[in-house]
Amino acid sequence: MSVIDYKGFGGMPLSADVLGDDNDPAVLLIPDVGQGRLAWRDVADALVLSGRRVVNLDLRDATDSHELTSHFEDLRLVLAQMGSRPVVVAAGRGGWIATRALAPDGAHLAAGLVLVDMPVDEDAIASGVAERLAIPTLVVRGGFSPAQCSAVSDAFNAALSIGEYADIEESDLALASDRMEALLGQLLEFLERRQPREAMEFKAGSDPRTLRDAMGCFATGITIVTALDAAGAPVGLTANSFTSVSLDPPLLLVCIANSAGTAPVLREAAHFGVNVLQIGQQPASNRFAARGEDRFANQPWAPGQTGVPLLGSSLVSFECERESLHEAGDHFILVGRVVRAQFEPHRDPLLYFRGKYRRLHFA
Repeated sequence: MSVIDYKGFGGMPLSADVLGDDNDPAVLLIPDVGQGRLAWRDVADALVLSGRRVVNLDLRDATDSHELTSHFEDLRLVLAQMGSRPVVVAAGRGGWIATRALAPDGAHLAAGLVLVDMPVDEDAIASGVAERLAIPTLVVRGGFSPAQCSAVSDAFNAALSIGEYADIEESDLALASDRMEALLGQLLEFLERRQPREAMEFKAGSDPRTLRDAMGCFATGITIVTALDAAGAPVGLTANSFTSVSLDPPLLLVCIANSAGTAPVLREAAHFGVNVLQIGQQPASNRFAARGEDRFANQPWAPGQTGVPLLGSSLVSFECERESLHEAGDHFILVGRVVRAQFEPHRDPLLYFRGKYRRLHFA
């Protein structure tokens, strides 16, 4: 076992025990508010014996358990610092923290969520948190105490978009120690289905999400592809399917989804730009990936020698003339001949891996 300090909201250090092999699937344990990570120690040890890497986190001290905003931000920051998407297992009011932290974009941060003995959270129902929780979720009642068997309201359960439920009944337990065994059984069954230890497999006809997850294991940079529409207005979109094709002649390619709003413009453009993003351009990446945004608002750019928009502060900006276009399923491949490139080699690239932004870590 080792101890690591994560950086939480406002730079607050958050200590965690880290147990198990780094190559095993990860589980992040969140205690109840007011409890420390010792509350999960027995469960953590048992999960390690079952082939899991466990991060057993301490929450920051809370003077008011109803003021949980800092906890939500803490959890999101911890998840962003982990090397893979774990299954989050939260106890008691820790479940309030986990549901709110994962409701906006949980699929990018966690592979699943287990809520153990979470108290009734009517605010989560009224505010739509449960409906927005679009990751596989298991609600366990009676995991630590029989008094908690009916603690989570049926309304919250019904609102979950991908929910499963398990009650640990007192009548099924011969000994007090059986309760932890029953909880572990529920956890391991969920983990084996949602985050198996063996390699996952995609076959033709499988869920496309599985193929997307497989493709996401290839780390990429991120680009914003730009052009001018027929009226001379700048357009652009975020794309990470980009590669060099040839040095002689100088060719590159990008893959554009047919469903993209700017796809018709890029199909017809005689010239286009490819802006490779650096670490400080994550907001631009988000803005050019979102629908309904004024993507060039407050975005520094200048026309290149062919007039295409080139974004300021990019790691590299390639200015291209169209070489060819190829249809490829739900995307098209746009091949460009590079006529000009300007770059700043001392910046760090913005990276994308397994559904999350990343940065370089040098040994």
